Amino acid sequence: MAKIKELLLEDTGEICELGKAISSPVRLKILSLLVESNLNIGEIAKKMNLPQSSTAFHLKMLEKADLVRMEERPGNHGTMKVYSQKTDFANICFLPRNMDINETARMEMPVGAYVDCAVFPTCGLCAVDGVIGMEDKEYSFYMGDRYRAGLLWTSRGYVTYRFPNQLQPNRRPVSLKFSMEICSEAPGYAEGWKSDITMWVNGKECAMWRSTDDFGSRRGRLTPKFWPEGSTQYGILVIWEIKSDGSYVNYTKVSDINIGDLEIEKTPYIEMMIGNKEDAKYAGGFNLFGRTFGDYEQDILMELEYH
Repeated sequence: MAKIKELLLEDTGEICELGKAISSPVRLKILSLLVESNLNIGEIAKKMNLPQSSTAFHLKMLEKADLVRMEERPGNHGTMKVYSQKTDFANICFLPRNMDINETARMEMPVGAYVDCAVFPTCGLCAVDGVIGMEDKEYSFYMGDRYRAGLLWTSRGYVTYRFPNQLQPNRRPVSLKFSMEICSEAPGYAEGWKSDITMWVNGKECAMWRSTDDFGSRRGRLTPKFWPEGSTQYGILVIWEIKSDGSYVNYTKVSDINIGDLEIEKTPYIEMMIGNKEDAKYAGGFNLFGRTFGDYEQDILMELEYH
């Protein structure tokens, strides 16, 4: 799932640990370093200009608050402790658990689990053990093991997914949210390569997000080692949300298509299509990252909130 830490009011101990962990500017700086890459204590101490003993103390506080993860890996002299970011978002609900509040149904969809697509070279699918089929061959997108893909790319076109509609009987949808790691697609990679990427839900054009780059100047935090340098490495976590007053991208309203327009109650699935419109100003393709590629350990996440 997405690295979201959700706490309720009665989670007193965890909330206090979180508050202590983020109360230090030093620890906040360490968190910002771990967003970029995994580091050992010595590397963090050097970047922060701190003694290793102080660095270890700050990391222990962050680990106790479940904000970072420590792994022991082989080093030149025994093992070394390597730290990585564990949490992207922290949500604290100040309402008691027994309040009559909205409920949320969540579902992750692998990037290769699309039900329809239109793809054009450069295009392809890749899993943790290598490319699926052949690059730049449309037939590869119809192979049986496409569901294992952790990375999908095409220079233009679209992919369509159908999520199970978990709306409970006699309930009313309040908001629908999709989050995914995504960026433009250029041959190799090209920062500055723009792409207007649009989302449709249940056949309604909801919102467009303009990707400014095809990122490849550093390795993705999760991207497998076999994936070559000089290729797309990671994307940006983008959130599309359709609410009662319109559609939003990364919390900015971009259209008036609202949750009622989607008629969610009428179908057993929720259909989401992502891609470039044929008349897009920048039809620069897209890369979709699953939980085994890029920077974020998640597939395409759908959240349906309802009364």
